[in-house]
Amino acid sequence: MNWKNVLVIGVLSLLPVSIMAQANILNAKLPTDIGKKTEAQIEQDADAPLAYGYVDDRDILWSKTVWEIIDLDERVNFPLYYPTDTIGIGKDRRSLYHVLMTNIRNGKLTEVYTDSYFTEKRTLDDLAATLQKVDTTDLGYEQLNAGEQISPEFINKRDLTAADIEEYRIKGIWYFDKRQGELKYRLLGIAPVAPDVNFIDDESVDPGENKVELFWVWYPSARQILHEAKVYNQRNSARPISFDMLLNARRFNGIIYKEENVHGDREIDDYIFDNALFQLLEANRIKEHIRDREQDMWAY
Repeated sequence: MNWKNVLVIGVLSLLPVSIMAQANILNAKLPTDIGKKTEAQIEQDADAPLAYGYVDDRDILWSKTVWEIIDLDERVNFPLYYPTDTIGIGKDRRSLYHVLMTNIRNGKLTEVYTDSYFTEKRTLDDLAATLQKVDTTDLGYEQLNAGEQISPEFINKRDLTAADIEEYRIKGIWYFDKRQGELKYRLLGIAPVAPDVNFIDDESVDPGENKVELFWVWYPSARQILHEAKVYNQRNSARPISFDMLLNARRFNGIIYKEENVHGDREIDDYIFDNALFQLLEANRIKEHIRDREQDMWAY
């Protein structure tokens, strides 16, 4: 064992035990003791996400705002999607959608908006029509026409769940910080995308044209919430990471579908029609242009 391995082991040994996926599992005498933390562990857990540094507008030499799609069918993006069912799994493991909705319902997450420009706020009541479908059967209409009260069994309710989320859309800004001399990325907003709940079970509707943005969350306001929610680490379940760390470190695969431009921030498929390959090549062209900007800053 060389000195590098000794150093890594020493650093890991200093990390708080409280970040384990199931706290106190090795010391539990009963199954009910699993997850109960000591006072010392609770005190160590009382931390906050790494604060963003202040960036003066005069230090931004160049910037570009882009919108990306995180496809949840891709294996690298699975940590954002699973688990889709909370039955039979520990409370320490939840999907990103479940974390967002839980905190919207309990009032901890309030910076929820209609679109990615964050101009119109939405409340939980406003989201009801987007997240739930209430339909009455024919027998229910017969009762209504007869002047009777509709029986509950004749009312069908369909709620969107974590399993229905197909992708996330994020908005962020790439900028060159001339004070630090490097290209950086700042995540501004995130939105879950699912089929329209009113047509989700209609097989006659094209699934590719039935996707809607449920809501947009102003990301900086959700950092503490996402910091407390942990993501399953496939390489080491004893060392989970937070959703905030995963997203800020860009440990996902995103495809650019829109950039700020003179044409009113039009999307790629607005000027490249019905050609998925050319749309992907255009997204890669935009990505390479952003990467090349950092290299060009050092060219003389």
